[in-house]
Formats: sequence, structure tokens, C-alpha cells
Amino acid sequence: MTPTTVTLTMPLPDARVRWLAGGLAVGLLAAAFVGSGGGPRSVFAADPATPAEHTLTVTGTGRVVVTPDVADLRLGVVVTRPTVKAARSVAADQMTKVIAALKKLGIADKDIQTTGLSLQPNYDYSNSGGPARLTGYTLSNGVATTVRNLDRIGDAIDASIAAGATTLDGVAFRVDDPARAQDQARADAMKQARAKADTLASGAGVSIRGVASIAESAGPTPYPVYFGSVRGGVAADKATPVEVGSNDVTVNVSVSYLIG
Repeated sequence: MTPTTVTLTMPLPDARVRWLAGGLAVGLLAAAFVGSGGGPRSVFAADPATPAEHTLTVTGTGRVVVTPDVADLRLGVVVTRPTVKAARSVAADQMTKVIAALKKLGIADKDIQTTGLSLQPNYDYSNSGGPARLTGYTLSNGVATTVRNLDRIGDAIDASIAAGATTLDGVAFRVDDPARAQDQARADAMKQARAKADTLASGAGVSIRGVASIAESAGPTPYPVYFGSVRGGVAADKATPVEVGSNDVTVNVSVSYLIG
């Protein structure tokens, strides 16, 4: 019997079909590889063989009492006149005299600074039902001065008022360079924190192996003394008494110790 030959002719796929088939094949191979356990592992996975760190967190406070060596004095001039020009002129004259009085006491230019300057209209609303009536203008000029010789703080107050100051907002005493006191307060705070941690660790039957973190916060040190408005001036034979007292420099720490 003579063999029979059958010939089949199939059209080749175009480029788009060939690319699609190739991509499908690669995807199937990748899926098979991952499914067989050959895929990459996450580097963020926790290693169960490494034990977690245990910490003990305590706080400590260091406080150093210091004697202030400078004072910040805030005062000003408030003038009310019928016109802006008159209010400005009178206020400028009074503040010029106040600054001159401060400089006469040996206060340097760098220690005198204008802190506020404002002009406000004044109205009379007593006209029942009628429009408000402009009665004048109030000009306020404030300055802050640093007095470095505390023996002259009373003189600075009295001289300023005698020269024309009409407001005295307060006095704040402080240490000009608190760095040394702050360092001592830090050291005391850390000692207190360690003492607390040692006691707690001993009671828990563990030991301190190191420090995980330290956080610090410092407390304010100036103490302002409020005087308010000055009326009627100061008598020539009455000096303003000012007591300097003391300030506290406070540092608080929060320390986390490693324990084991």
C-alpha cells in the first residue's frame, strides 16, 4: 500500500499576537516559580530568634537656686490729645526724656529697645441714637530696657517716671548667662533619674544595661513683678523699693534605661 502524505498549511501570527503569547508564557513561568517557594523573602520580617529589648522609663528633676544679675524693665508713655499732631508731639517729648534719664544712669543704647508704638482714635458714644463723636487720639509708646546694675533698678524706675513715663508694665529678674546653672541642673536631674531606676530595677530583680533614650525640658526662670499704670508721679523723698530675691533654674529629664 502506498503511504499517503497530508500537508497542512497554517498562517503565522502577526507581531502583536507573538508578543502577547510571549508575555503570557513569561507570566506563567514566574507564577510557577513563586508558587514553588523560590520567590524572594521580605527583609522587614522580624527574626523570632532576636529577643525584644526591655526598657524602664523614669523621670528626674534638677533645680538650682540662683541670684539674678540683670533685670528687664518695661515701661511706656501713653498720651491722649485732641489731634494726632498734638498726641505725637507730647508723647515724643516725654519718651525722649525717659530714654535720656535711663542713659544718664549708665544704661547702654543696646539695652534700650522700643517694643510698641500705636495710635488709636477715641470716640464719644453718649449721644443717644446719634453718630459717635471723635474726641481725640491716644498714642502709646513702650520700651524695654535691661538694667545690668541691680543697685540702680529702683533709680531707673523713679527716673523714668519723673521724666514722663506713664505706664510701668513690670520687672523680670533673670541670670544673664544661665548655662552653668542649667548644666548643674541637668546633672542633678540625671542623678535623680538613675537613683529611681536603680531602685526599681533592684526591686524587679533585673539589671540596667544601658540607656535607650533621654528627653529634656527646661522650666522658665524669670519672675515678672507687675506695677501697672503710674499716676501722680513719685515723691522726691520716696524711692521705689525693689527686692531682687532668687530664681530657680529647673531641668526635667525622662530617661529610658535598657534592662535585662
